[in-house]
Amino acid sequence: MVQLAIAAGVTALATGLFLAPLSAQLDDQAMRRALAIAQTTAAESHLDDALESSRPSRHGPVQNAAERIRAATGAEYVVIMDRRGVRWSHTDPDEIGRHVSTDPSAVLSGQEVMQIDEGTLGRSARGKVPLRDEDGTVIGAVSVGISYESVQQRLLSTVPQLLAYAGGALAVGALAAYLVSRRLQRRTHDLAFSDISALLAEREAMLHGIREGFLALDGQGRIRLMNDEAQRLLDLRAEDTGRPLDTVLPPGRTTDVLAGRASGPDLLAVSGHRVLVANRMPTDDGGAVVTLRDRTELERLGRELDGTRGLIDALRAQDHEHANRLHTLLGLLELGLQEEAVEFVTRAVGVHRATAEQVTERIHDPLLAALLVGKATVATERGVSLRIAPATRLPDRLVDPHSLVTVLGNLVDNALDATSGQRDAHLEVEVRTEGRTAVVRVSDNGPGVPEAHHAEIFTEGWSTKEPPSHGQRGIGLALVRRLAERYGGGAEVGERPGGGAVFTVTVPDALSDEPPAAQPAPHQGEAGEGTATGRAAGTEGARRANDTTEAGR
Repeated sequence: MVQLAIAAGVTALATGLFLAPLSAQLDDQAMRRALAIAQTTAAESHLDDALESSRPSRHGPVQNAAERIRAATGAEYVVIMDRRGVRWSHTDPDEIGRHVSTDPSAVLSGQEVMQIDEGTLGRSARGKVPLRDEDGTVIGAVSVGISYESVQQRLLSTVPQLLAYAGGALAVGALAAYLVSRRLQRRTHDLAFSDISALLAEREAMLHGIREGFLALDGQGRIRLMNDEAQRLLDLRAEDTGRPLDTVLPPGRTTDVLAGRASGPDLLAVSGHRVLVANRMPTDDGGAVVTLRDRTELERLGRELDGTRGLIDALRAQDHEHANRLHTLLGLLELGLQEEAVEFVTRAVGVHRATAEQVTERIHDPLLAALLVGKATVATERGVSLRIAPATRLPDRLVDPHSLVTVLGNLVDNALDATSGQRDAHLEVEVRTEGRTAVVRVSDNGPGVPEAHHAEIFTEGWSTKEPPSHGQRGIGLALVRRLAERYGGGAEVGERPGGGAVFTVTVPDALSDEPPAAQPAPHQGEAGEGTATGRAAGTEGARRANDTTEAGR
């Protein structure tokens, strides 16, 4: 109904705007026609001589000539006057010899006049021209009138046709309004405007209330809509709506996944320190809808479960090993071989104590030291020899030890996975400082990384290993690179002489300016305590490795 009312209003307005200039055009045409008849009459030959040589009468030559012209042109009247304004011709013979009813001074002065005026014959469109003799002297004037009622009749005669056109236009508008209304109802599922407004409010509440990130892109890759969770997960702002995705996110796998350059379900991406799972669904207009799930906690729980299983396997293996050693010790004692028993115990516990002492002497940060002791225990159980490089030196002045624990834990885990199960497997860990920059280098004698994949290995989701049962791989090295780049450093991989891979990570400004704390000197005769400390550090280090390298392997 609103559309129909608008169509009717527009039609009426258009009709009125058309009629207004039409009336003025018809008036102008009538005046010009009257003027043209007057000019033709004034140019009539011998009319000036008749005006000068005769007297005004109803049967005179001037009256006869004027009536002939009036009958031929269909004018309302043709009046010829002399210089005094006295009529020499008129449609009413009784008016001949009388003064004209309007002021003739303008036309008698030589001007041509067009006007619509009231006269003795009523309202008419008039044209007046001066009448000149052979010398060009004004000797009179010719006034021609066309009845204004005839103009109105012409205007009124066009109204039915105009109304017919307007009615046709209104009918077309009504049909178009009906078709548009039906199409709109189908597209909106017969929802009223109030229902659509309510749905929009509900959609906004739902989008900003769910705990999954939501991102809508248009056909040009611009952000059309995003909720609060997507802003939090991707570190975006509300002002980024409407901007291209490639301009608000840094280049990398996350941007490629969101833009559709990487396809597949449940794609992994890393944004900052978060592990995200993205799913992208294209829309009919060329855009897409992307949902994001934060799997950081899930990955952490999965890694903790894996680490717990590994720790249980290690403890089970240690229990079996300790049982064998106790049986051996019991046999030596029953055979009376006390010296051999003492030598056996000393050699058995010396390995653990030597590893713990070697780590704590070179690495003074307790978190990193505990991590390496625990990783050494895990490496031993997996048949891998973990060595500490001679150049390893790290004071207890780390600004963010947790980030360095994540870096070192992920690198060691990848080296263990690469070397486990092969003969003479070993890896070497080097942690040192260059000024305030921390350098972490882990090398192994595994299969190595092909040179063609040196750049891809630090990309989220890229891995040469089979995925675990709880999720996907390709997260650990990506986090290592992100942590290093966050501090202005970097991560790179190279080939180890003799075969294998060397991972090097630099973390600038990793050390504080505070002087290192004084380390207490160890007391003599603490072999038993050193052994217990090594075992406790191994267990604690394994637990911390689970907590800090949740995205490794």
